[in-house]
Amino acid sequence: MANNIVLFNKPFGVLCQFSGEDKNLSQHIEIKNIYPAGRLDKDSEGLVVLTDDGKLQHKISHPKFDKEKTYVVQVDGQMTLEAIEQLCRGVMLKDGLTKPAKAIIINEPDWIWGRNPPIRVRKDIPTSWIELKITEGKNRQVRRMTAHVGFPTLRLIRTQVGDWKLGGINIGKYERL
Repeated sequence: MANNIVLFNKPFGVLCQFSGEDKNLSQHIEIKNIYPAGRLDKDSEGLVVLTDDGKLQHKISHPKFDKEKTYVVQVDGQMTLEAIEQLCRGVMLKDGLTKPAKAIIINEPDWIWGRNPPIRVRKDIPTSWIELKITEGKNRQVRRMTAHVGFPTLRLIRTQVGDWKLGGINIGKYERL
């Protein structure tokens, strides 16, 4: 009977797979026969839901199920309300119009962990933070969306997938539900 659900706080630079020569999930999770339900790219951090239930994995990761995913995103520049409105309407990417997102400007979260390597800093260009919620999962979608509205992503952390939350799981650690 399949029923394992694991919440993992993926560090920067780790691939969402269990094999290969690069840093990957096998260096953090010793549980056999579980698989990521959706992916975060190597440059992104935060919540990855893993399961041994193929049907659940499909429901979490397939866009037709509209599973909402929440991200906190540090962007290059001072985010504008106009750019937020564009994100909320949906933006035209090379692979089509995104579904409308939920986006707000936020203060830098006080729970953010340090990143190695740290993001680049340019003293003359400020950065800002947004919270972005999407129901799709196109390849590097959040990064492409923020770049499209003029604010390239510097740091991307997924904090929630559906009802599952990152909560207090430390970076590189997991919680078995």
